[in-house]
Amino acid sequence: MRVDTDTREGTAGLDARGLRVALVAARFNAPLVDRMLAGARAAWARHGGDPADLDVFRVPGAFELPLACRQAAYTGRYAAVVALGCVIRGDTPHFDYVAGQSAHGLMQAGLDTGIPVVFGVLTVENEPQALERADPARLDKGGEAVESAIETARTLAAIAAGQG
Repeated sequence: MRVDTDTREGTAGLDARGLRVALVAARFNAPLVDRMLAGARAAWARHGGDPADLDVFRVPGAFELPLACRQAAYTGRYAAVVALGCVIRGDTPHFDYVAGQSAHGLMQAGLDTGIPVVFGVLTVENEPQALERADPARLDKGGEAVESAIETARTLAAIAAGQG
């Protein structure tokens, strides 16, 4: 199934021009996360973003994403920060700890800094689900995360300017 992100409701008018965004990506499950990075970069370009305004940082895994995203947001250099990772359920409760704490930490990073910190972490049952979601030609969750970052950054700028 191919999802055309240009026609996905609400994304056709997104404008990344003039924004600077950080992508913080986990190395764990790199083949999947790298696909998400490709989708994120493509969405950025599709919405007019300058590749020089998209900074990529790597961390070991999803558990490390919140701290790195929080630090990126605190620099004041970015209109938004996008966390990209993939946690696949296994035979132990490890999935629950990593996925839950990553989600909580990323939300808290955005609340603490006032900068959008977008949750682009796949939390899936198995590798086929992850492949479908990571693939830019299918569900394109990396591209979707960048689109959320662009939209939220623009919304917060409008709020700050008193535009409604």
